[in-house]
Amino acid sequence: MTPTNLLFIMSDEHNKRVTGCYGHPMVRTPNLDALAARGTRFSGAYTNCPICVPARASFATGQYVHRIHYWDNAIAYDGRVPSWGHRLMEKGHRVVSIGKLHYKESNPAVNGFHEEILPLHVVDGVGDLLGLIRDELPRRPGSARLGPEAGRGESEYTRYDRAIADAACKWLKREAPGHRDRPWVLYVGFASPHFPLIAPPEFYDLYPEDKIPWPEMYEHAERPRHPFTDAMRNCLCFDDPFDPPMVRRAIAAYFGLVAFLDDNIGRILNALQDAGLAESTRVIYTSDHGDNLGARGMWGKSTMYEESAGIPLVMAGPEVPRANVCATPVTLVDCFPTFIHAAGESTDPRDAALPGVSLLDIAQGHVPRRTILSEYHAAGAVCGSYMIRRGKYKYVHYVGLPPMLFDLANDPFERTDLGRDPRFREVIAECEAELRRIVDPEAVDALAKADQQAKIAEHGGKDAILKRGTFRYSPPPGAKAAYY
Repeated sequence: MTPTNLLFIMSDEHNKRVTGCYGHPMVRTPNLDALAARGTRFSGAYTNCPICVPARASFATGQYVHRIHYWDNAIAYDGRVPSWGHRLMEKGHRVVSIGKLHYKESNPAVNGFHEEILPLHVVDGVGDLLGLIRDELPRRPGSARLGPEAGRGESEYTRYDRAIADAACKWLKREAPGHRDRPWVLYVGFASPHFPLIAPPEFYDLYPEDKIPWPEMYEHAERPRHPFTDAMRNCLCFDDPFDPPMVRRAIAAYFGLVAFLDDNIGRILNALQDAGLAESTRVIYTSDHGDNLGARGMWGKSTMYEESAGIPLVMAGPEVPRANVCATPVTLVDCFPTFIHAAGESTDPRDAALPGVSLLDIAQGHVPRRTILSEYHAAGAVCGSYMIRRGKYKYVHYVGLPPMLFDLANDPFERTDLGRDPRFREVIAECEAELRRIVDPEAVDALAKADQQAKIAEHGGKDAILKRGTFRYSPPPGAKAAYY
């Protein structure tokens, strides 16, 4: 495999179904669609945890959350576990980040970069302490602002994303040509389409509110009931103030933010072309997790449904199959070996136990079958949840609660939960056995909660955290978090 540069672009909270190349009939993503047309689109891509900080720690380290213990948005990546950046820097490659990382704090050498430009990390190096409290889930009233604020306009995040795109274009024009001795890696992290759901007018207006599709199973009578998701809806009370016009405004704004994101990606890809580096650079686009976007009455992330745990993942460049759709399940932990492979390096013996496989090999069909894992131990979770893909089945295990099972081949929108259907007992037993081959759910659930209790004590106890409150999202550089 020819060593090449690597341009890696990660968005935040992008529901893969809201992309043209993933089949959306309305959303305009011409740049991502063109990238997929000249490369490989992974149709079964997943996050390793459907919330920002743990997902990004798994991405950095190539390891599952339960192995590295970055459980939630208050226990962030701190360099304790080596990243792909550390490995590439050791080999003499230039490794630079621009934009959102969401690690503990800005320290490029510790985080695995030579330089961090416009970095966004967890608030005050501490993050969301409220999410640590899981014995009695605290209600998070700030969530209820999602719908009322949705619409057309500008936000801290849209201004931040424009600055990120500007910086990336500048780096490709001025800095990249000076690193020709060894392939470089440029990580670009956008905030969109993460809420606030406020989209610039020229993108919001692409989606008339009266043409917006209605969310799957949104009506109260249609919403599936399960103790885990029922408790999560009560804690993360996004949907409480929504009425039909608000639903359409929120989704129109999300569509607009995806189009805005695509436009910024197009600017960067044009800059890569203008710099004469397109033929010697592989490009990967993905997101840290998805967004429920109203399906089943849920917004934000945190669930194992396809809208939340599924992610877009597109790769193009030298020796990447063109116009290819790869159905083999993949996750963010596959990025670590991919980066090493793309740069022309061999996997370090220290990383022999990593669960990931190079996406370059997977795209070429060398890994036709595998089991992947996603897990969640963060805000709104009464217990640990674990998801595996095994063939056409998605199995979701909840510690102490009934499981879920979906046949994605025949039910891609997960309308029918087979988890309590006696006809599928054998399938469920096989899936649970496969899950337990990877992780001990009960032991990990207890470990996560013990680590979170220790962190609560470190910050003065539960009452002190409840009094402090929390913020709705991590602000960009130079802005202050608004607590509620």
